[in-house]
Amino acid sequence: MDAIYRHQLTVTAEVVDENRHANNVAYVQWMQEAAMHHSALVGCTAMTQALGATWIIRTHHIEYLSPAFAGDTLSVLTWVKDFRKVRSARRYKFMRATDGTVLAQGETDWVFIDAKNGRPKPIPGEIAAAFAQSAREAGDGVME
Repeated sequence: MDAIYRHQLTVTAEVVDENRHANNVAYVQWMQEAAMHHSALVGCTAMTQALGATWIIRTHHIEYLSPAFAGDTLSVLTWVKDFRKVRSARRYKFMRATDGTVLAQGETDWVFIDAKNGRPKPIPGEIAAAFAQSAREAGDGVME
């Protein structure tokens, strides 16, 4: 799982807190947003819906290294680390586009669940294969 998806965003005033930088909660939202865009791009979203399933975040971890400010353009890099029976780990790196400063890095643990009963279900091989195929097709390793 080497294909890295790059998601661009601009820090808006709405996510800036009393410390005058992007609030930590915004990073969790950005992680989910980047993962969803990547998933849609490789066809995982359509396959998941066709199987009557969905993904939920079980846990997340973020290490904050430097603040982001209103108006900053960020590159959120994300990639699938692995697939296990019903779970998948995904990594993230947040970088300020203007100077390349790494602002944060993190990981989420996603669970594949049956949308009707809410119980975990095994991740089909075709979903893992979609991400593996995108990794092969990304010549420089980065998808946008």
